[in-house]
Amino acid sequence: MSLIHEAFAKAKAENRAALIGYLPAGYPSKEGAVECIKAMVEGGVDLVEIGLPYSDPVMDGPTIQDAVDISLAAGTKTTDVMATVEAVSATGVPALVMSYWNPIERYGVDKFASDLHRAHGVGVITPDLTPEEACDWVGATDKADVDRVFLVALSSSDERISRVAEVTTGFIYAGAVMGVTGARTSLSDEVRGLVARVRNHTALPVAVGLGVSTPEQAHEIAQYADGVIVGSAFVTAIKQGGAVAAGELARELASGLGRV
Repeated sequence: MSLIHEAFAKAKAENRAALIGYLPAGYPSKEGAVECIKAMVEGGVDLVEIGLPYSDPVMDGPTIQDAVDISLAAGTKTTDVMATVEAVSATGVPALVMSYWNPIERYGVDKFASDLHRAHGVGVITPDLTPEEACDWVGATDKADVDRVFLVALSSSDERISRVAEVTTGFIYAGAVMGVTGARTSLSDEVRGLVARVRNHTALPVAVGLGVSTPEQAHEIAQYADGVIVGSAFVTAIKQGGAVAAGELARELASGLGRV
């Protein structure tokens, strides 16, 4: 059982969903990102997604785009992402990288997977990589013992969900909304149905993200999904109050993840 699966199993044993927190490496600074993520972990985050800053984040909304721009302006590189992963992994919480495919390809597919493993990273979320184009990535991550996370959307057919499940080893990332990331005041009622359809094709954990921003939303999702992913809300909290605010948000979210 991988560390990702252990984290989900622990949450399930406690009759709750796992809390997954996202933050771009280098935001609000290289050292600040580690400080904020540690506060998130102390507040109750079970797994951490560390974003690899990229100049063309087509799936990210304005909140994360702004954070990524700040990170890139400060000169954050892929090697800094690996260093952030290593620092976060030292807390004992599984650390994944969220990255578009282009930076991985430029860095070197095999090198990226092996360097992540050396940094004690446990997986990679690749939002714009399709299963049909993932042959090299499957080989590299299998060799490096790194889990793969692929996405499904509300529009995904059962055939697409099945194909995604075939190449995923960590968890299935289910998008709660159509479009880019960003906090929403409401989430689609179709998400529960999407999670149910995914479960017809795999026993892997299913985590819901894209738009989750409030404890109420997190509680609602926790009733039917294995994990709740929060990104933009953490970025906003950090912008307003730094690591302290990130820790407070994590505690608020974590307190409502129990199943009733």
